[in-house]
Amino acid sequence: MQENNNSFFDNFDFFPFESDAAVCNEYGVFLDCKAFESLCYNAFERLSFTFTKEHLENIIKSCLSQDASENDKYVLSCILKNAQAASGKKFALCQDTGIANIFGWSKGNFFTVEKSESLYNAVSNGTKNLYHNKNLRFSTTCPVSFYDEKDPKNNMPPQISFFKENCCLAPEPSFLKNSPGDSMNLIFCAKGGGSSNKTVFFQGTKANLTEKGILDFIKQKISGFGVSACPPYTVCIVVGGLSPEQNLLTLKLATTGAYDTMTYTPNPNGFRDKFLEQQVINIAKNTGFGSQFGGTQFVLDSIVIRLPRHGASCPISAGVSCCAHRNLKAVITKDGYFLEKTVSEPEKLEGFEKCVSISNMPENAKSAVLNTDSGMENLLKKLNEFSVGDRILLSGKILIARDQAHARWLKLIESGQELPEYTKKYPVFYAGPARTPKGEVTGSIGPTTAGRMDSYGEIFMKNGASLITLAKGNRSSFWKECCKNFGGFYLGTPGGIAALNASKYVLSQKIIDYEDLGMEAVRIVEVKNLPCFLLTDNKGNDFYESL
Repeated sequence: MQENNNSFFDNFDFFPFESDAAVCNEYGVFLDCKAFESLCYNAFERLSFTFTKEHLENIIKSCLSQDASENDKYVLSCILKNAQAASGKKFALCQDTGIANIFGWSKGNFFTVEKSESLYNAVSNGTKNLYHNKNLRFSTTCPVSFYDEKDPKNNMPPQISFFKENCCLAPEPSFLKNSPGDSMNLIFCAKGGGSSNKTVFFQGTKANLTEKGILDFIKQKISGFGVSACPPYTVCIVVGGLSPEQNLLTLKLATTGAYDTMTYTPNPNGFRDKFLEQQVINIAKNTGFGSQFGGTQFVLDSIVIRLPRHGASCPISAGVSCCAHRNLKAVITKDGYFLEKTVSEPEKLEGFEKCVSISNMPENAKSAVLNTDSGMENLLKKLNEFSVGDRILLSGKILIARDQAHARWLKLIESGQELPEYTKKYPVFYAGPARTPKGEVTGSIGPTTAGRMDSYGEIFMKNGASLITLAKGNRSSFWKECCKNFGGFYLGTPGGIAALNASKYVLSQKIIDYEDLGMEAVRIVEVKNLPCFLLTDNKGNDFYESL
């Protein structure tokens, strides 16, 4: 591996092609599609285990901020420890290793040549091989009928979008103007379901194009994001667009960093607004959500873009990239490809060790200790002594189950059968781990969004199940009422620390039911000192409402 002296490539590593991969003549650069396999493999490996320096420095800055709350600092400290745990390339940064997104723009006279396989197959194969070889989670489900699905067990298909320069539906990425001629410019993105689910779209009109109208929209949507997609977020807002499709594609690209250096100068084709970006950060601080458990550090960065529009409509959208900000740029030339650098040793960054020390206190400092092996009845009595917001270190056996297992349990009840005894014996952790690396206990494992299981509250609690649950994010008033009526509790565990959980807090795991569900199979997991916060108690008190 070598580096190019061109200043544009200072933040890129260079990987040369084999001699026959590309042909250059008077008509341009012609690249064998097969060359895309290694690029896609290396790109998704790099972004699945390591962060860019800019993203890590933003987290460090947020953690050391004077107005950060104690819980902000604790969670951000854990997120940095997670980055260190993942950098060994055994445990992925997040258990939801996401849908693979590949965006490309050919510039000048750059062409691909199909020899052994097509461009689509080459990109898919490189991505598929990486997900398989590095034990990343298979999250994709594919329809076998309109209502039924199956797990293809390869995370395919990826989302692939290739464009010609000046022929893209959305504004071109800002780094494209500085890249060399006759090149292919790409952005790789692993997008998890939690952050994708936060995308909102509103078809407005000219009446919404006032400072008050836009600020009201921003306030409403930022509060509505909640904490279930693992803040601190990068928040993106797009106002305008010649079509809903242009607006939403611009939003998607904005969350990947495509417009990090976009102009702030007003122009007909699209620009960023510095005033509104600062307002996003101010509004986010005032939500009180902070980095998941109260505080000010709800947002790391913001991007607000204004686009042209049809006079009769004004598309407005908002979305986030979570703290697992997994996006990477690449450029292909006739000689090889350049891949954006990431940090392989985050502990060497200035301020890193100071931040990490915050969560390296003695395990019992400022935290209550709770062991599940005392039995469900004793656990419920012990939790009754705590207040919402209290930090808890959880040890013992817990049950792992999420959407599909819950759906099957519901069918048992509806058919007149009893729930499995294990559903009543252990706290239920809503999670779906990545596949287990050789020689390890588990793959990366972290919480999924609690709210998706809220509809099961009454029927399960009535049957003695789900009286203690662990997950991430705010829950509905319906769930709070169920906890009040049936004596239940909800614990939040930090999102964005899946590699840390796997390497430090999980002692054992085994599948006990529904093995056919893959990552959604029911498991028993033994944990030691898993960090949690009491978010909803058996009186219906809710931590997030108290903010």
